[in-house]
Amino acid sequence: MNKNIKWIIEITIIAFIITVLFSIGSQILLEDVHVIVGILIILLFIIVGVLFDIIGVAVQSSDARVFHAMASKKVKSATTAKKMLENSAKVSSFCNDVIGDICNIISGSAGIVVATSISNKFNFNLMITTLIVTSLIAALTIGGKALGKGIAVDKSEYIVGKVTKFIHIFKKK
Repeated sequence: MNKNIKWIIEITIIAFIITVLFSIGSQILLEDVHVIVGILIILLFIIVGVLFDIIGVAVQSSDARVFHAMASKKVKSATTAKKMLENSAKVSSFCNDVIGDICNIISGSAGIVVATSISNKFNFNLMITTLIVTSLIAALTIGGKALGKGIAVDKSEYIVGKVTKFIHIFKKK
């Protein structure tokens, strides 16, 4: 089977599984939760989506020569960084499209739950409350990603270096 087709099938299945897990987790967390906690959960999903978007863009825009030089100096995480950059399209797709998009979707659906709770608790119009909450979620997500993209491009090697050091902590020796 074509490697690209295989990757598309794999990432589609992974996206489905992660979405199910995130959805179940958010539904459990949001069930009968205080509005403030619900808002914090939404902010967490937005932040995770933005962070993964930053990682995906940083991997796409990093200069591999930096990590080749680090590998020649026996920096442990440099090998992981080189592998990430060699597979930058897949890493970026996973970070931006899988995790980032799933976080966007989950934050939106969690926003509806929180908007309903706000509407019921304060006797606000549900349609207007939902419109305001989901619009705020979209604005924070888009603004965060816009800010993050600039940082990701400007600090790409630094970001990839930090991410690979974090990943290296969990790698088998």
